Amino acid sequence: PIWGIARIGRHRCEMLMPDDFLENHIGLIFGSGMTELLKTPLHALHVELGGKMVPFAGYEMPVQFPAGIMAEHQHTRAKAGLFDVSHMGQVVIDGDDWDAIATAFETLVPMDVLGLGENRQRYGLFTNPDGGIMDDLMFANRGDHLFVVVNAACKDDDLANMKAALEPALNVSAITDRALLALQGPAAEAVLASLAPEAADMRFMDVATLTIDGVECWVSRSGYTGEDGYEISVPADSAEALARTLLAHDDVMPIGLGARDSLRLEAGLCLYGHDIDDGTTPSEAALTWAIQKVRRSGGARKGGFPGAEPILAQLTDGAPRKRVGLRPEGRAPMREGVPLFAAAEGGSEIGRITSGGFGPTVGGPVAMGYVPSDMAEPGTTLYGELRGKRLPVSVTALPFVETRFKR
Repeated sequence: PIWGIARIGRHRCEMLMPDDFLENHIGLIFGSGMTELLKTPLHALHVELGGKMVPFAGYEMPVQFPAGIMAEHQHTRAKAGLFDVSHMGQVVIDGDDWDAIATAFETLVPMDVLGLGENRQRYGLFTNPDGGIMDDLMFANRGDHLFVVVNAACKDDDLANMKAALEPALNVSAITDRALLALQGPAAEAVLASLAPEAADMRFMDVATLTIDGVECWVSRSGYTGEDGYEISVPADSAEALARTLLAHDDVMPIGLGARDSLRLEAGLCLYGHDIDDGTTPSEAALTWAIQKVRRSGGARKGGFPGAEPILAQLTDGAPRKRVGLRPEGRAPMREGVPLFAAAEGGSEIGRITSGGFGPTVGGPVAMGYVPSDMAEPGTTLYGELRGKRLPVSVTALPFVETRFKR
């Protein structure tokens, strides 16, 4: 997980920061053939604020600020945290009309795009012919165009995939002159509404163009923490000024990648390349809620997306394995890669942890992983092997912390 990308000393936060992360994840961090790190428009501000800068997905990003991961996590849960997510990919798809755009985009995702209301956003998945997940994403109906946000490590491949499938009938444009900020936490509404009152009227997954601090911003009420909040696309040359304005509020603290990861883990949200990948189907990943009825068997627009046959079959018949929440007993976290067994002794490996660490809000270790579907019932006791010793871990319903989105 992201929180492992720097060593921060021998104190209580070390349990969030395994020393071997860089060695284990060097390919993910730098990407294929990338040696020179990119910088977001907020890089200088991060350095000024004392951010501990580390490489991630080809960018130099702050893993934490002087307050530390634990304080940043807890502040976001209690008030509001400001995250720099400018490394994510922003894409605009436009064409003759919305129906043409939506119909074409449905050939890439198993989601209902055509039925998405104007100024509404939806979670989506790019799938491959085998039913695996190539990336997860957010897409929004902006009336005359589709706005798409994809993961940093996948954005070049995603852009190439969209261009190959949609052009020349549609125009697919990477947006490279805007930053992306996330304001998350229970105080986020009050903070943003003090600058743009219309923000208070937005519901979860609404999108709008708002003038914030004199700058036109593309805003969605969404996020990656399980808390209420907003994601704000802002012109790159105005990003630092907007960030400073938001940070000037007493309730707002800068937050790094470490707390971003512990927050999303407690919320039961997937990290691409860890909890989901091109060998994981939506059913296995427990993401079937994201596939609307109209795209399923019996729906008016069933299939028509990559991997439709295996994906629809698993929606009907189930998948052989399933992503689940896991609560290790005791205080020792079980991290990515820990093998899972059905018994305390003997038997072969039945699953593996894909994300794990200490949950500050939960007050103990939390993890997610894949287990056989017949062992996925909450309350099932399994065993994770740490340093040659098997320790009990309980299958648990997700999320670990109740989400607080504004419905």
